Amino acid sequence: MGRSAAESRPWGLGPATVPPGCFASVMATGIMAVGAHLKGLDILSIALFLVACVLYVFFLVLMAWRAVAHREAMIADLHDPGKAFGFFTFVAATNVLATALEGIGRVLPGIVLFTVGLSAWVVLGYLVPFGAILTSRSRPVLRRVNGTWFVWCVATQSVAVVATGLAQQVAHGHGPTALGAALSLIAIGAWAVGVGLYALCAVFVSLRALLYRLGPDDLDAPYWVTMGALAISIVAGSRIVVLDETPMLSVTLLLISGSSAALWAFATWLIPALLLAGWWRHVHHRVPMRYSAELWSMVFPLGMYSVASMYLGEAESIPIAAWIGGHWYWVALGVWATVFCAMTAIALLSRSGRRTASA
Repeated sequence: MGRSAAESRPWGLGPATVPPGCFASVMATGIMAVGAHLKGLDILSIALFLVACVLYVFFLVLMAWRAVAHREAMIADLHDPGKAFGFFTFVAATNVLATALEGIGRVLPGIVLFTVGLSAWVVLGYLVPFGAILTSRSRPVLRRVNGTWFVWCVATQSVAVVATGLAQQVAHGHGPTALGAALSLIAIGAWAVGVGLYALCAVFVSLRALLYRLGPDDLDAPYWVTMGALAISIVAGSRIVVLDETPMLSVTLLLISGSSAALWAFATWLIPALLLAGWWRHVHHRVPMRYSAELWSMVFPLGMYSVASMYLGEAESIPIAAWIGGHWYWVALGVWATVFCAMTAIALLSRSGRRTASA
């Protein structure tokens, strides 16, 4: 019997099999680079950023190839409620790289990536929900809802995060005042939309859990994005409140500031709940722990929580949050290293097995 297309590629990845959420590894690695920069670990930050760039280009090529050579399969993903929201990982990954560039003063490349990310967000923000919900053949759609839906919120908040960083750069003389005001408006608007989308996705996921059985195979790593979406909302809010005052900011400042602190408390509360869910899945129900690309959906929230805590602690003068974020970074880095090593090992073993089979 011949091997499948997935098996004929190293670690099962190729244009025919690459999933919509493949950019999650870029998101995770990129946010670890941002966290390292915040902690003053410049060499580590540069190394992680370069890894993120390599992964970004790799998956960009695969997705472009898939769009040309496997167009029908890609369209099918767009109409699958369980997969379609993974396309938003491209937006978030692009904006995470833009944030890393902006953080080291590379404003022009940051603007270029932000333009790409913003444009993709606008297009996918309507295309994905329309394809996955209104025109999907899967009925009921609610049965296919999962943690990847929260990436919709993550992508939206990533727009806000980059817009705030670029607005700060403009305020320091890197662009016209009108551009800074526009970026500030985009940041506040994206933050508000992102919070609304989080609430919407939370309702859908809650209904899925209440109306349909949620088994151990269903409660997988992407559900960590429920916390990651909160964390990136905190980052966006914490960066917005330190912007130069504008009419829009003066109206929303107290709301954003208070909401960021409240969201941080909720995100912190979610971590033990998610760990307990992992215990229920892997220990109680004995679902094997093995590498899958979905694990990157857990790494990103861990790294983002660290960054969110550090930003919140600085913006709102909350030392305990900054302390937690600084120490949590090492937890996130350990998980990132474990998943990255597992991914590398699987890739090497798959390639070795393919060569042996063809010998």
